[in-house]
Amino acid sequence: MSLITEEQVILDLTGADRHEATRTLGERLVASGRCTDLDTFIDDVRKREEVMATGLPGGIGIPHARSAAITEPSLVFGRAADGIDWGAKDGPATLVFLIAAPEGGGDAHMQMLPKLARALMKKDFKAALAAATTEEEVVRIVSAEVELDAPAAAPAASAGSAAAAASTVSSSADHTGAASGSVATATPPAKRVLNLVGVTSCPTGIAHTYMAAEGLENAAKAAGHHMVVETQGSAGSKPLSPEVIAAADAVIFAHDLPVKDARRFAGKPLVDVGVKKGISDGPGLINQAEALVAEWDADPAKREAAAAAAASAAASGGLTSKVEEGASTATKVRQWLMTGVSYMIPFVAAGGILIALSFMLAQVALGEDGAIQIVKYGLTAEGEFNITQNFNPLSLTSWAALLFVIGGASFGFLVPILSGFIAFAIADRPGLVPGIVGGSVAATMGAGFLGGLVTGLLGGFVARWVSNWNVAKGVRGVMPVVVIPLVSSLITIGLFITVLGRPIKGLTDGLNSWLTGMTGASSIILGIILGAMMGFDLGGPVNKVAYAFATTGLAAAGASTDAPQLKIMAAVMAAGMVAPLAMALATTIRPQLFSEPERENGKAAWLLGFSFISEGAIPFAAADPVRIIASSVVGSAVTGALAMLFGTTLRAPHGGIWVLPLIGNFLLFLVALAAGVLVTTGLVVALKSRDSKLATVEASATV
Repeated sequence: MSLITEEQVILDLTGADRHEATRTLGERLVASGRCTDLDTFIDDVRKREEVMATGLPGGIGIPHARSAAITEPSLVFGRAADGIDWGAKDGPATLVFLIAAPEGGGDAHMQMLPKLARALMKKDFKAALAAATTEEEVVRIVSAEVELDAPAAAPAASAGSAAAAASTVSSSADHTGAASGSVATATPPAKRVLNLVGVTSCPTGIAHTYMAAEGLENAAKAAGHHMVVETQGSAGSKPLSPEVIAAADAVIFAHDLPVKDARRFAGKPLVDVGVKKGISDGPGLINQAEALVAEWDADPAKREAAAAAAASAAASGGLTSKVEEGASTATKVRQWLMTGVSYMIPFVAAGGILIALSFMLAQVALGEDGAIQIVKYGLTAEGEFNITQNFNPLSLTSWAALLFVIGGASFGFLVPILSGFIAFAIADRPGLVPGIVGGSVAATMGAGFLGGLVTGLLGGFVARWVSNWNVAKGVRGVMPVVVIPLVSSLITIGLFITVLGRPIKGLTDGLNSWLTGMTGASSIILGIILGAMMGFDLGGPVNKVAYAFATTGLAAAGASTDAPQLKIMAAVMAAGMVAPLAMALATTIRPQLFSEPERENGKAAWLLGFSFISEGAIPFAAADPVRIIASSVVGSAVTGALAMLFGTTLRAPHGGIWVLPLIGNFLLFLVALAAGVLVTTGLVVALKSRDSKLATVEASATV
């Protein structure tokens, strides 16, 4: 018998709320003889709704339940012209499917849900339902997409094995309407729809975080699953609700920073990769999640062990690193450092841009020496140079001084923030005091960002060690507010001042002297190295090391307009823009060398490249790593070398073409960028054309 009949179609569904509308739909099952007790069935549906609303984005509602009151698998369709709130965030549902399955109805429920979910992803299917004028037309449209598999002949099973198979069926379903249990039947069950959650993050939190989230969500949708991603970006994050996490079948972390409050996801199958994977290989990560869920379903002991470990961790309340304990040592160190850099970058951006704008105004107001003169102004200066006493709203000089003071104050926090949040990544909140205070002392001693790295690491480890002391119950209450900050700060800062500070200051002075003395060949070589690093893994660890070197170096630039650190920042940003712009150009001039998806990615790569988002080239590198990465490294190295040779400068740590007015020698910056883009484009086109010709020759030879 068909899942849906004309009697189970309502083209003008109404109801004060979804519960009243569900009852109206259920009455059609009673009328068709498929429901023996309406109240029992409606109660089962409401229990399912209490677990999680069954509204889907796009105006869809799929209430569903297994019930002893249902005699056979059934669908009831309702179309609500004015829409009915079914719990979806984007608005009311206009197309509603009530899914009903017998309590012991085998895998019918499992089959209907994923098939209907996939059908509802098709625009043509939804459009046809919205335009249907008769019940018969709706039945035809739905039956073409959703039907149960024909049962295969199977050996008779004993009563005991049949009962065991039935016991593996779970009645709960995920947010897309897929059953979250598993079914042991004579025939392989339909692929069930999974409810996935994820977290994405990157060191800058500007764009890559959100690109990875979009990649995962699109891949999950294409695979027929539902996924919700928490983006832990620079604009903050809205944590996933405990209910959504509890209902998840698996978790995907695509991150370069430690996941905030990762314990929320304990006890779930976990795929843990860098953010780059989320952008370049979303389908592969979804496949890994599917495999893990299947593995855990096949071996319940794994799920039980994970749940027990999660419960034990929650009960112990012990302090652990913000980096996952299972990560390798190299990964932990990189994530600790990247955490500090990510929190420091907003201070770099605010301070650097304000100081650059200050110098621009000063040059207009005071001439070529304006940048030097404006440094005299401040909050504590005497006489006319004190802007708190002599600020003139009509004076460009006063405005330039105001911007310089604010920018300089922001720059003053760079090392303390870097140090504090490295310690935070290691020891959580107890690490903030020794880290921030230690970083401030390092800056005061002139140890620079190297001193901040040392105090951050030392403060984090000391705070973590003290936090794990086994103390008397009466002392525990004062540990976080008195003992930990007191002891960890004393040890960290005491060691730095008396033992570590002077050699690190010497190393910092040597590094600054080397950078200041760079001219000619030495600056070009540094530009080549940094450029090649930016073009190598396009947002990966090597790229981030070069970027971190540039941004942390800005702290040492001070008020100088020609500091080598400013040249390094310009070279790094220019080199990081090369690969995506080259891919955009290559797909434009030789589209036949690229697939249709690559050509579409090429259009987006223009904006990504101009915005200094190297990850815009990742889809190309993932599909053709050898040729794309080799070309990117060469072109980016050319740009880095030319930017250093031309003496271009930059105070802003990000922004690409959008901060062009803040770039020193910006015309030469554009020349360096264009040269690298042309070199990379030429290499990509040449290499792909050569291999395309070889493939054509080989194909001809086989004919």
